[in-house]
Order: sequence, then structure tokens, then C-alpha cells
Amino acid sequence: MANDWARPVVHWEIEARDPEKQRAFYGQLFNWDIGDGPIMQIPPGLGGPETGPAGHLRQSDRSGVTLYVQVRDIRASLARTAELGGEVVSEPFDIPGGPTLAFVKDPEGNALTLVQQ
Repeated sequence: MANDWARPVVHWEIEARDPEKQRAFYGQLFNWDIGDGPIMQIPPGLGGPETGPAGHLRQSDRSGVTLYVQVRDIRASLARTAELGGEVVSEPFDIPGGPTLAFVKDPEGNALTLVQQ
């Protein structure tokens, strides 16, 4: 993998037990314009000097932040996850009209989502 490209973060999400409370917190703290609905879209860049990936906030049974990291080969990345002491949580699945995703956890149990365009 030495001659391979660095994997960019391409999306993120905030999971919240009380999404409206979290929406108010993040919106007011960071001056974010957070959309409505069950998946509250948060646009990329948000007017800063550097544009970053877009994200969203949604209701969940847990609280946490998930990074979505783009990979070149999702199956090879799943194998590498296990080799490095992580956990493969799901097999790859396609989003209609979108990318292929797979869920993994790092060695400390933090959630990551692998994205193959």
C-alpha cells in the first residue's frame, strides 16, 4: 500500500438521541445552517476558508460521530480492517444511485463507514 493514495474523509454524521437538541447545540455553537427532516443535511464548507465534506445529523439509539472514508477497493479495505485488529460490521451494500458502503469499527470500537464510489 506504500504507492497507494491517502483515503479522504468524504462525509460525516452526528447521531443523536435527541436530534432537535443537538441541532440547536451545533447550529448555535458553530453557526451551522442545519436542514430539516429525519436526516438533517449540513452543507460542506459552511462558509469557511476551506471547503470540507458535507455531513448530517439524525436520530439514533446511540450518540456519536461517524466518519465516511473513501476507499479504492472496499473488499480489500475490509480485509485490511480485520488484519489491523478492527471489526467488520457489515458486508458491502449499494446505495441506489450512489456509492457502495460497508461498516467497520476500529480496534477501540469507534464506527467508520467505508465508501467506494
